[in-house]
Amino acid sequence: MAQTKRKRQTKHRGNAAGVIEARGRTGRPPSAEEKKRSDRSERERRREERLNRKPTMKGAVQRALLAGVFMFIFLLVTFHPKAGQSRLVAAAVYAVVAMLLYVALGYYIELFLWRRRMAKKQAAATRR
Repeated sequence: MAQTKRKRQTKHRGNAAGVIEARGRTGRPPSAEEKKRSDRSERERRREERLNRKPTMKGAVQRALLAGVFMFIFLLVTFHPKAGQSRLVAAAVYAVVAMLLYVALGYYIELFLWRRRMAKKQAAATRR
């Protein structure tokens, strides 16, 4: 005899507490174009979020430390001091001075660019 009642297509599974948990996406998998589009929009959202964040002194110090380390290594390899000077001390002094300059200049340049970006964004929003 033929079955009269149509079978359910998806299963509902209850857990120990009796709560029914919904299964994940059961439809067709997204195409390559759909994946690419969603990845691109996610990247753009993260980029916009990063650009809208106000610059911090902590970020400037981290960048300056990284630049100072690279400068120290570069000077240690390439710098040839005059007689009586230590290559290590000279490279360290130059790297520290450069790092201090990078902290101040990096922070204020980034702050200037951020303020300009925010002003442009606000001007575009008021024009609409």
